[in-house]
Amino acid sequence: MNAMNLKVDGHSPIPIRLQLMEQLRHAIEGGGVPRDQALPSIRELAGFLGVNPNTVARVIDDLKRLGYVEARRGRGVFVAPAPPARPSPHLREAFLQDTVIRAAALGMTADDLSVGVLSFAGVRPAAIRGAVEVLLVECSPPELDFFARQLEAHLPVRVEKMLLAELTAVTRRPKQAGRWRAAVTSFCHLPQVERLLKGKGVPVIALLAEAHLETLHRLAQFPSGTRVGVASTTVETAHNLEHSIANANLPNIALVGVCPAEGAALGRLVRRADVIVCSTAAAERVRGLAGSTVQVMIDDRALDQRAIEMLATLLVQQNGDRPTAAPAPRRLRSRRSSRNTSRQGAARATVLGK
Repeated sequence: MNAMNLKVDGHSPIPIRLQLMEQLRHAIEGGGVPRDQALPSIRELAGFLGVNPNTVARVIDDLKRLGYVEARRGRGVFVAPAPPARPSPHLREAFLQDTVIRAAALGMTADDLSVGVLSFAGVRPAAIRGAVEVLLVECSPPELDFFARQLEAHLPVRVEKMLLAELTAVTRRPKQAGRWRAAVTSFCHLPQVERLLKGKGVPVIALLAEAHLETLHRLAQFPSGTRVGVASTTVETAHNLEHSIANANLPNIALVGVCPAEGAALGRLVRRADVIVCSTAAAERVRGLAGSTVQVMIDDRALDQRAIEMLATLLVQQNGDRPTAAPAPRRLRSRRSSRNTSRQGAARATVLGK
């Protein structure tokens, strides 16, 4: 074994003995050191790694006790002919992947987990980066960009963006859907995406992007009868933002319409409203029309945290080998169907089995 394959970090909270122990076990289990091959001497390992020879000796004793190596008199220490088997690398990586996904959904970084998951240390672990691919389906490029940024910021996934109009042709290609661990879309496109992916073995989740709580709090402070309009770069984005505000059931405001931030429709909406809620991209044009008589509020929406946790849970459940049985389609009801439930409950999903 080339000692260059081993390294220890003296600044790590993980003891050097444990670092070296795990690296040697991993090398032996993975075939990096062939069976019956001699290990470097304790003095050689200690000198190369810059550690105390007594630490290396204790590691070798531990490996002997566990059955990974054996001492042969007068010849040195050799890898055992039949070292013990731990769970396969695939199963171990699946477990660690689950851990990282669950932690990411809770806002934890990989650094938060590095002490317990040594081989997965780093902000975006190499074993996770790009390993989980999610299909994102939306009707416009701005919506695709918005959801992709949100998902990749919260979860260690790679998002493939696809316009709804392209999905039909893509799903006709053999085995095209096999690489997607899940498909994500907004509520208004859920039935069509479900239909196109039916029988493809790809779970479909509908995510909800909502107005920020700060926006709703500010709207709640306006006098009764305040007229609120919504504008964004596309009419689809504007409608989604309007629905989010409407779901808050604020009794003091009246929604008077939505429109894209282009054309004569925006001018008409501004004249009817006391307040315009709009995206950052639309703000300049809206402010140009609003003047000093209409208040402009910026809201770029945020993906509902329940939706992120829901997707994370599904990815964990789907990790490893997928089930061959065909579970019945399962719908999780949105809490927003209840008039007495706050906006934070507005998330639901449809899971399609194979």
